[in-house]
Amino acid sequence: MIGWLDLAAGASGDMLLGALVDAGVPLAVVQGAVAGLPVEPVLLRTEQVTRHGLGATRVHVDAPPSTHHRTWADVRELLGGATLDDAVRERALAVFARLAAAEGRVHRVPADEVHFHEVGALDALADVVGVVAGFAHLGLAELHATSVALGSGTARGEHGVVPVPGPAVLELLTGLPVHAGPVPHECCTPTGAALVAELVDVWGPMPGMRPARVGSGAGGRDPVELPNTVRLVLGEPAATPGAPVVLEANIDDLDPRLWPGVLDALFAAGASDAWLTPILMKKGRPAHTLAALCRPETVAAVQRAVFAHTPTIGLRVSPVGKVALARSQDHVDVLGGRVGTKTARDDAGRVLNVSVEFEDVAALARERGLPVKEVLRAATAAAWARVPGGEGE
Repeated sequence: MIGWLDLAAGASGDMLLGALVDAGVPLAVVQGAVAGLPVEPVLLRTEQVTRHGLGATRVHVDAPPSTHHRTWADVRELLGGATLDDAVRERALAVFARLAAAEGRVHRVPADEVHFHEVGALDALADVVGVVAGFAHLGLAELHATSVALGSGTARGEHGVVPVPGPAVLELLTGLPVHAGPVPHECCTPTGAALVAELVDVWGPMPGMRPARVGSGAGGRDPVELPNTVRLVLGEPAATPGAPVVLEANIDDLDPRLWPGVLDALFAAGASDAWLTPILMKKGRPAHTLAALCRPETVAAVQRAVFAHTPTIGLRVSPVGKVALARSQDHVDVLGGRVGTKTARDDAGRVLNVSVEFEDVAALARERGLPVKEVLRAATAAAWARVPGGEGE
């Protein structure tokens, strides 16, 4: 099963909790995870509400008031002592690590010196642990999401008036797709930003899927501009027809010795082709454009491979047209060994090209102690000899 989050109205911990519960995650699952925190009792309750006439679930987090400002070290210790599944604990720690790093960059202090204010409160702790536990319960193969609406204007926080989008929210969502949206106030909270940044695998429109369940989680506001909800669509993946896609990134800070491994990783992820083009970037810096041609169904996996194996934080995505000849694979026996072949034909079935697998050629040359060019010539001749007309038509 896969999931898709519609974040047109932003994201917050309670909205994500509401979407999960509305989509069928038992409240007891979320409450059980929250109850594992070694803190004063925190209770969750649901309320059925409407936003612009559409039904949604709002999850209220009832926690004792607290003025305790936890540090990142406090949160690590608290989660370390919680009664949680290891996977939930590790993912919740990863969410707070993102928050600590973002707050540290905003306030220009080391992450370990960050004091969580609103984010360190009991309701925020419950939001993070509850949302992580809810998605763990679903066991999704992939979570997709739209661009995140952030809002605009100003808001009042612990330190006074701050601009919207909040500085920490922008730090958390650096490199990810965002937009202001039509609502002139905060749409995405730091907790919501950290959760989607950690949990979402693929960003973009709804993927090809067969919807099975839909959950709507409501926020506290009911603005006139749009329904203040997060929608979670769950279902099985379904292939969708579409054009091939080229993913591209300009990269100037990768050790060149790593490039062969990067290309291998893209092919392993399903790229139809991948290549490098030398370029000059600003200030005359030498760099490469990394490009990968993908079928629609492999775009997500290749995208993840690019981000995992290179330092880039963004990709250009371009649909392209493609014309391909029909191809078949076979082999020829030559010089006491076997070499793979590929034959390409036009629409009338005429053979237009025959090629041999160079890696097979090189391996046979090593095995026989022969020059590679001799084995290549013999294998190519043998491959063409099997085509009607000897050398093709």
